[in-house]
Amino acid sequence: MKIIWISVSIVIVDQISKLLVKGFSIPLINFNYEGMYYGQSISVIGDFFRLTYIENPGMAFGIDPGESFKLAVSLFSLIASIGLFFYLYLIRLKSFILRLSIACILGGAIGNLIDRAFYGVLFDYAPLFYGRVVDFFDFDFFDLTIFGITYTRWPIFNIADASVTIGVLILIIFYKNEEEQKKSETVTESVFQTDNLTDKEDSISSNSEVQNESSFQTIDEQTDNGKKTSDKGS
Repeated sequence: MKIIWISVSIVIVDQISKLLVKGFSIPLINFNYEGMYYGQSISVIGDFFRLTYIENPGMAFGIDPGESFKLAVSLFSLIASIGLFFYLYLIRLKSFILRLSIACILGGAIGNLIDRAFYGVLFDYAPLFYGRVVDFFDFDFFDLTIFGITYTRWPIFNIADASVTIGVLILIIFYKNEEEQKKSETVTESVFQTDNLTDKEDSISSNSEVQNESSFQTIDEQTDNGKKTSDKGS
């Protein structure tokens, strides 16, 4: 289960990046880090790539399911994360590509689950499981419409979101190609074995024919010798 360290690394990096953006304090040592103020945008590559601090109130891409569904979304994330963890254990002997994709999805799911489950309590603005997800990667790719909502920029996301997306893409593209390659190799091996079997059968048949011819020749020779002996005796 060494692959689980990929999930752990994703969670750690995701949470560190969110705390650096949001800011945090440690009262025990009287430490306070301000971070970015809500809505602040810092240009990294012109207008194409910016760091923009927002908090996602619900699901991916800023979709808000409403307060009545927030608990359901958080609990579903918890159940899904537990399910992914056990699935990762079940496939521990499967291909690396499959395990890598699930590890990325698991890390991203846990990263956002921490926000939903604990950020409301830790930052004192909502009860358990009613927290908001911190987003900050802001790219200007193309206009996008999801569920009737049009985005003039790509929806702001975080490392956990990116990890889930990468995991799904790996699963769809690379693992699918790997499975098709395995099927192709299986078919090729089957054909090769069939050809070998046919060659062996042909070889056995040929040897049998040679042996039969040799037997017939031996019988003919014995018959001729018998006739010659009989003629001499006469």
